[in-house]
Amino acid sequence: MFLKTFGWSLGVTAVTLAAAFFLGGPSAFLIVAILCVLEISVSFDNAVVNATVLGRMNPWWQRLFLTVGVLIAVFGMRLIFPLLLVGVTAQLNPVDVVRLALEGGSVDEPGTYAALLHEAHPSIAAFGGMFLLVLFLDFIFETREHTWLTWLEKPLAKIGKLDQLSVVISLAILVVAAETLAKDVGTVMVSGVLGIAVYILVNSLGELFENAGGLGDEDDEDEDEKAAGIHGDAGDVEASVSRTGGPNAVIQVAGKAAFFLFLYLEVLDASFSFDGVIGAFAISQNIFVIAAGLGVGAMYIRSLTVYLVRKGTLSEYVFLEHGAHWAIGALAAILLVGIKYEVPEVVTGLIGVGFILAAFLSSVILNRRNSAAEAAEERAESLAGRP
Repeated sequence: MFLKTFGWSLGVTAVTLAAAFFLGGPSAFLIVAILCVLEISVSFDNAVVNATVLGRMNPWWQRLFLTVGVLIAVFGMRLIFPLLLVGVTAQLNPVDVVRLALEGGSVDEPGTYAALLHEAHPSIAAFGGMFLLVLFLDFIFETREHTWLTWLEKPLAKIGKLDQLSVVISLAILVVAAETLAKDVGTVMVSGVLGIAVYILVNSLGELFENAGGLGDEDDEDEDEKAAGIHGDAGDVEASVSRTGGPNAVIQVAGKAAFFLFLYLEVLDASFSFDGVIGAFAISQNIFVIAAGLGVGAMYIRSLTVYLVRKGTLSEYVFLEHGAHWAIGALAAILLVGIKYEVPEVVTGLIGVGFILAAFLSSVILNRRNSAAEAAEERAESLAGRP
């Protein structure tokens, strides 16, 4: 299971590190390795949240997430999107943007690619921060069977019964952040509203088609299975779903519903990657080295997502999802603070890993208590059955 899921990531890592060493020497090798570790540590909570969504998609869409999704993550979000962003914000044509990117230069040197991208950071932070904030608020305002921080999550779930409360609170926070932290209030406001709108649009479309189609439109599901090479009777399909869904497989969608869930995952990945791309210029000014290091890290996050789904880890450790969403809430706050102040990537990564680790340990303790209670119940029943 491990090699099957992480095989491509391990192979690409070896090739990328070898190419970095051959083309750029030991320094390029070390920088790519550092960026890879940085991306994994910062985005670990992203993998957990992704797994909750990916588990609702059928095997074909899960494979698409690992193939086309990786290309979008590596080349689209880590290389092409920053180029487009600099072109739009600095009003430069594509040729000039590519030229600046190839020339390199320090982030402290005016007019360089790194400096222009850094100047666009408030808009990026507002968009990503608000997207993640609404995601976090939607989670904590929902009533759930299991609660991790019970003293806080239960009261929040009660007030979360108010319709669109997460959007109202997010807009209020955006206004405060823009007025107190931003130099260009209007630009930050527009970017933040766009972040909220994109979340609502993509998430709502996914839920719409999922609710309308159950498992998805039958024609769409058949097309997905044909494209994936799935043949045989219904038992074969059920076996495929069971393998990807783990011990507690959930109902999986196909067709339009899966497509919009796929778009949701890509936007979510983008929200996590924005800050990392900008922060990477503190380590290197070479856009190809940055794309290589962050891209390899993104591959591991995607492989980890699929691994969590297929092992049923989220069902076994019920608080992991809670920890990941609280880490996302912290990341959203850090992005908003980053409109004015710089927060080191190490701090962001440690906070995310800290929430995940605490949630994992809480899950382990809960599982042990449940096992002990079941064992005690079995012993009591056994003693009661004796003459």
